[in-house]
Amino acid sequence: MKALTFKRYGKSPGIGLAQVPRPVLKPNEILVEVHAAAINPVDNMITAGVFKPVLKFQLPAVMGSDLAGVVAEVGSNVTRFKVGDAVFANVFDLGTGSIAEYVAVPEAVAAPKPANLDFVQAASIPMVGLTSWQALKERADLQPGQKVFIPAGSGGIGTFAIQLAKYLGAKVATNTSTANVPLVRSLGADEVIDYKQQAFEKVLHGYDLVLGTIRGDAIEKAVEILKPGGTIISLVGPLDKAFARARRLNVFLEFVFGLMSRKIVRLARKNGVEYSFLFARPEGAQLTEIGKLLESGRIQPVIDRVFAFEQAKEALDYLAQGRAKGKVVIKIR
Repeated sequence: MKALTFKRYGKSPGIGLAQVPRPVLKPNEILVEVHAAAINPVDNMITAGVFKPVLKFQLPAVMGSDLAGVVAEVGSNVTRFKVGDAVFANVFDLGTGSIAEYVAVPEAVAAPKPANLDFVQAASIPMVGLTSWQALKERADLQPGQKVFIPAGSGGIGTFAIQLAKYLGAKVATNTSTANVPLVRSLGADEVIDYKQQAFEKVLHGYDLVLGTIRGDAIEKAVEILKPGGTIISLVGPLDKAFARARRLNVFLEFVFGLMSRKIVRLARKNGVEYSFLFARPEGAQLTEIGKLLESGRIQPVIDRVFAFEQAKEALDYLAQGRAKGKVVIKIR
């Protein structure tokens, strides 16, 4: 079968379509005939080697983690799905990829595709949906009336997280470029900062939560807008000791991640706030709940561009430019 693979880490990862063996199912897996697969910024970070000590791949490796498609085969222990079911799933951190004609997906991480979404729309959801759910609802326990700052509101994470935060009853602030102000307002953002005109740290005050979505010094600046007891949950790093411990990494990596996050952790403590790093995990039960919100229309998928399977490499290059409004999806079938 055909899949998008990378051969090595670094500046020349050798990304391209290749023939790879069709997956052989384990008893607890379903074989999904993939109709669409979405890409995320983490895909380019993986090939660059950013997460090489953490994520284990056997090279060459299939890329991607989001998919939507139809069940083509079921393992002997599968009970929730049957051949012909339309599903969507995230396979991030499971040692496999989604940008392929067929993907073996553990039953526990798959969910029924929302009936009102096509495969392209459904494929755009799993990573951003699960990341937002696990950050805002699970870890932060965001409550009605609380204030959350979601930077880069027009991006893949931002467009979903704004909608979820509003569903949870929070007041949402975001920043974006002038051209994207109408988009983020339409998603429910209460306060929108044009980053070309104003610095968010000069405008926002007394916030309960910041969702870290931008690399660089934005995380450190975000400390200034939080009230005492507030929280920063970063999706882009730096990785911290707690993350290393949760993944049972060795003492050396725990030390390294501690050094990487030392500056932001100290700054957070000085200001009476908490910092943590989040790696989203595949979770079928949560994805099912997210699917219900999509079916009810409470949350809408936001898609920037759809690329053909043969243009998968171009899709990654486009995403790397950082200008996508919503998600970038690859149509497999």
